[in-house]
Amino acid sequence: MDIASQVGVVVIGRNEGERLIQCIRSALTATRWVVYVDSGSTDHSVAAAKALGAEVVPLDMGKPFTAARARNAGASKLLSLHPVDYIQFIDGDCELVADWISSASHYLEQHPQVAVVCGRRRERYPNTSIYNLLCDIEWNTPIGEALACGGDAMFRAEAFQNVAGFNDTLIAGEEPELCARLRAESWHIIRLDHEMTWHDAAILQLAQWWKRSKRAGHAFAQISEIHDGFWQKERRSAQVWAAWIPLILLLLSALHPWLFGLWLLYPIQVLRIALKEKSISHKFKVRLQYAFFVTMAKLPELIGQIVYYSNKVRDKRATLIEYK
Repeated sequence: MDIASQVGVVVIGRNEGERLIQCIRSALTATRWVVYVDSGSTDHSVAAAKALGAEVVPLDMGKPFTAARARNAGASKLLSLHPVDYIQFIDGDCELVADWISSASHYLEQHPQVAVVCGRRRERYPNTSIYNLLCDIEWNTPIGEALACGGDAMFRAEAFQNVAGFNDTLIAGEEPELCARLRAESWHIIRLDHEMTWHDAAILQLAQWWKRSKRAGHAFAQISEIHDGFWQKERRSAQVWAAWIPLILLLLSALHPWLFGLWLLYPIQVLRIALKEKSISHKFKVRLQYAFFVTMAKLPELIGQIVYYSNKVRDKRATLIEYK
């Protein structure tokens, strides 16, 4: 069977401009079945997508928006148009590598117990800002069996439908949460050593990075409650480094001025990470920058957790934490 009839692509986005055009064009080189879900764009995104030949689904913004909801809407529309075997999800700020669709679908054909395959997501402009570089490092995850995928991944349609797709209510972490449910049903998640997408994070300011880290903290708290054991380490790490250790150090520093030196624990931690994570880069400066921001991220991650628990206590639905 022709690959073009087996795979469909779901693109989600809002005001992505030229990046969306590149994204849809890259998808149309591999398959004719491309659905674009627009989340209230005020630019020319909808018109551009239609002109390129994509099926457009304008999301009702009168209801709470989540990326999970957009992806579900796209998958539903895609499967109603054509009963594809595999669904490639991709964010509108990304571009598919030319032969990814063919390689990923072939792998799924050869491995019937695999529900999801993802490859290497690369940051298009890693040297534009330290924050883009941090994203590029984040995308470089181990090859083989994985706990989860990111927003760009190819799903077996049967498996996706069997677990009812993404959880619409999650404002972040919807991909790992879905993967946890798939693994509970004995499906496998695989990361291939293959180029998959180019991504344009466009994070140029500290405030953007801060919000992104805050969103991650919210996901750590929420997903660790939904799936016991998942992201527990990350959740606790933020609590320890951004709350418990500072509180203890403040108390000790108040006892004697000499104990103020215990705050050196933080630069020591940065140095320890920089020396340990040699696989990140052969340049010590890059590893030091990475270590600094990983350590500093604990505070916004903790704030994100506080937002989650506060909303939970008040029985209030969380709103998006957007950084772009």
